Amino acid sequence: MIPFDNFHMEEGIPIYQQILLYLKRGIVAGDFHDGDELPSRRMLSALLGVNPNTVQKAYRQLEEENLICSHTGSKSYMVLDTEKIAQIRAELLQSDVKSVVQSMKQMGLSKAEALRLIQAYWD
Repeated sequence: MIPFDNFHMEEGIPIYQQILLYLKRGIVAGDFHDGDELPSRRMLSALLGVNPNTVQKAYRQLEEENLICSHTGSKSYMVLDTEKIAQIRAELLQSDVKSVVQSMKQMGLSKAEALRLIQAYWD
């Protein structure tokens, strides 16, 4: 079963989106695999201390993205292949890089300064 021990909620971001991001990052990192079982909606809502509708919204989004398979009265599990994993990775990287670049621009960094900073942290 997919653990949520390392899940930490952040203010300002809807919880269902945080659940999605947690699972997607775990997929890309190789922590979660095809066929891995997710906690039931009730179990996860109790574990996180959130409304069951919040978990339901996250799971519904995962179903719409074809990342999990759920059946009424049955367990939900991950449905992954290398193409889906690559797509998720590309989406997360694009979103994260775009956010960092916007922050750097807002702080007045030039492209050269930004690249030097990235290089310094890369090393």
